[in-house]
Amino acid sequence: MVESGPGLTQTAAMAKPGYVYIMTNRRNGTLYVGVTGDLVREKHIKAWKRRWKLELIEGVNPAWRDLWADIAPG
Repeated sequence: MVESGPGLTQTAAMAKPGYVYIMTNRRNGTLYVGVTGDLVREKHIKAWKRRWKLELIEGVNPAWRDLWADIAPG
């Protein structure tokens, strides 16, 4: 069994990874933080200062390249 919340469990076969993403409409524009499957981490990142979010993005994607083609299925 895998812990999935306060007092809740699920089988390991049903466990899914969580993904947190940060999107923007342009470089240094508005930042949007979203999540799939991991609400605790989303809340953590949303509480970060804007500068910290920018440093995270630039550490992984310094050119602010659109990553949609890399992550979109098919």
